[in-house]
Amino acid sequence: MFEFGKLLSCDVCDNKVLLNFAENKARLEIIRDDIINVFCGFECDEHNSKAIENDVAVPTQFTADFSDGVLTLKTKCVAVTVKDNMLIDFADTNGNILCSDTDCERTVEPSLSEDAIKLMEQEGHIVTPPKSDYNIFVRKKVFGDEHFYGLGDKLSPMDKKYYQFTCWNTDEPRTHTEAYEALYKTLPFLITLKDNGVYGLFFDNTYRSVFNLCKENENYFWYGTDNGNLDYYYIAGQSVADIVGAYTYLTGTTPLPQLWTLGYQQSRWGYITQKDIEDVAENMRKYNIPCDAVHLDIDYMDAYKVFTFNSTRWPNPKKAIEKLSDNGFKTVTIIDPGVKAEDGYYIYDEGVKNGYFCTTPEGENYHNVVWPGDTVFPDFSNGKVRDWWANNIKFLTDNGVSGVWNDMNEPSTFNGFMPDDIVMNDDGKKSDHAKMHNVYGHNMSRATYEGLKKHTGKRPFVITRACYSGSQKYTTAWTGDNQSLWAHLKMAIPQLTTLGLNGMSFAGTDLCGFSCDTTPELAARWMELGVFFPLCRNHSANGTKHQEPWCFNDEVVGIFRKYLNLRYTLLPYFYDLFYQGEKTGFPLMRPLVFRYSSDPVTHTLNSEFTLGDSILIAPVTNQGENFKTVYLPEGNWYDYWTKEKISGKNMFIRSAELDVCPIYIKENSIIPKFPEQAYIGEKEIDNLKLEIYGDNCEYEHFSDNGSDFKYRDGEYNLYKFTYKDGVFSAKLIHDGYAKKYKTLTIKTFEKEITVDFADNMKINI
Repeated sequence: MFEFGKLLSCDVCDNKVLLNFAENKARLEIIRDDIINVFCGFECDEHNSKAIENDVAVPTQFTADFSDGVLTLKTKCVAVTVKDNMLIDFADTNGNILCSDTDCERTVEPSLSEDAIKLMEQEGHIVTPPKSDYNIFVRKKVFGDEHFYGLGDKLSPMDKKYYQFTCWNTDEPRTHTEAYEALYKTLPFLITLKDNGVYGLFFDNTYRSVFNLCKENENYFWYGTDNGNLDYYYIAGQSVADIVGAYTYLTGTTPLPQLWTLGYQQSRWGYITQKDIEDVAENMRKYNIPCDAVHLDIDYMDAYKVFTFNSTRWPNPKKAIEKLSDNGFKTVTIIDPGVKAEDGYYIYDEGVKNGYFCTTPEGENYHNVVWPGDTVFPDFSNGKVRDWWANNIKFLTDNGVSGVWNDMNEPSTFNGFMPDDIVMNDDGKKSDHAKMHNVYGHNMSRATYEGLKKHTGKRPFVITRACYSGSQKYTTAWTGDNQSLWAHLKMAIPQLTTLGLNGMSFAGTDLCGFSCDTTPELAARWMELGVFFPLCRNHSANGTKHQEPWCFNDEVVGIFRKYLNLRYTLLPYFYDLFYQGEKTGFPLMRPLVFRYSSDPVTHTLNSEFTLGDSILIAPVTNQGENFKTVYLPEGNWYDYWTKEKISGKNMFIRSAELDVCPIYIKENSIIPKFPEQAYIGEKEIDNLKLEIYGDNCEYEHFSDNGSDFKYRDGEYNLYKFTYKDGVFSAKLIHDGYAKKYKTLTIKTFEKEITVDFADNMKINI
């Protein structure tokens, strides 16, 4: 473990305070009033961050005083003290210490004897003795009132206290349980909520690392890794929302997506031929199921070779995809990173010729086995390789493909993980797999994003399984190979709301479950919940029961149709949330603790969430239940189905037959709606419907072409709607898009009227 020793002196240089210890040097960097970076360059003297791509520091007023061996630094938002041995306290402006390093004795559970381990392994147990030391180690005091949130879609409840997690992107095909410390994503950002405050910690280190959140000892939590730099950001704020906003200020926000990507998407590993896809599309329209996209899994390729089509199964892919497009379907194709090692295959030949693949320490291309068999792997840490990959995306877009689904990009291989010493080129700096593993999927998504943007001019639609902090700038995400289990239906809520807190706002799970066999009841309940996921995709594994809507009985088909129609009417609300989120970093799916952290009930509430601030979803997630225990936070709420007004800070039982998902609208909300559609663009949207809940409402609504980046140049309309004491007004506060609504439909509890739209209007309802 790296030591620091006595703090000897401090020097201020611009926005940095240089710390000179007896045995090491470190620095504090003031990013802005509420963000302080702690850095010690054990590996190098620069951040070299993959998550933070620009200089995010702004001029900030602060004071720094060094006396009696202690540094005291203050900004408008935070007070920092640094003592010997690099022990740091972070306090609020009132002097309340929220985050404090501790040098107390670390307690590590006794290791099992070798004989005991062998005996357990004979029965099939996987035994991993706890590691007793790390080269880089941060241990924080626990005051007793902490709740921990974040770290991505780990398999745990919202509150991560008493759990340990490993940050090492891992393809785990077995049934996912809370016992797994690692899954597909590394998002090393933690939010700590206390009775007297809240703060965030972002540990920007791509090596394998561990977070132990009081699992080892209730008196502290710790972060440890063996390599890289000590490089973390302390984030101050008054609320969980403040912390998320500051974190996404550092790592980037989710950009506004194309509107069609918010529609329903149908996928399956098992659509083998062009006809399989055409049948799915035909049945979607036949059964009046709204749907915007079909996905092609690995079987569309020629021998699983990326950037190919199987000419037998897809004799004319461009023509077939055009036909799907004419019927309102976008096509999304899977792409894995592994490249078949086959002489004469143009992707392999180009990669070998230009040195684009990861190599062994001896300089040979590294081989492993994935779907194509003998496989090599592009080095996406190299900018030249990313450019090459982006250029190859043209093969897909020339055939009409609208989106790319990146899978197996942990990277996953059939013969175990890549060795840590596999050589990679980190944009001109020699590196290795140990450092680049956790950002392999991030860099692949970045290359895919740039390729789609370059070759289509539209907002790229990329889906990824593996990612790192900051990936939200380039890609959506799904939670990987879940199962058709009730436990996984429940798990989806904390997984996706946690991803939202970690910046990955555009995310979803495989609706109805990827592996195992779903049941009609489970499929119905999953769809009732899944229509509120930002990414709404039904996906299942080869060999499992089909999950297309018409594969179930008439009741379940009707439930699919009912809730997908509801989603499509709510698309302007989804789209507005994405527009706001690009500016604020706030997620669409929000755990109740996001806005109501002063309410203790929300701290460990895993069974509900809000979509934005106005819609609360309380789904049924237990087999056989026709009721739901609902908790509503402060304020008044309206039952979406019955319009009953209910006071908040209230828990009650709501009946919920199979076709009912309890939904509540917050008082003084305006909910915009579109008409029902079979797909986005099926009809011109000339009318916007506004549902009014309350007597004192305000709402801003965004409208543009839903496709390209012209909105960033001002080509959009922004409306402000208000309703107060029976008077409705509408104002066009930004006029930059030629297409405007012709009519508005305004619906209150008492009446519904449709009026011609004007840029500035006021009417009595």
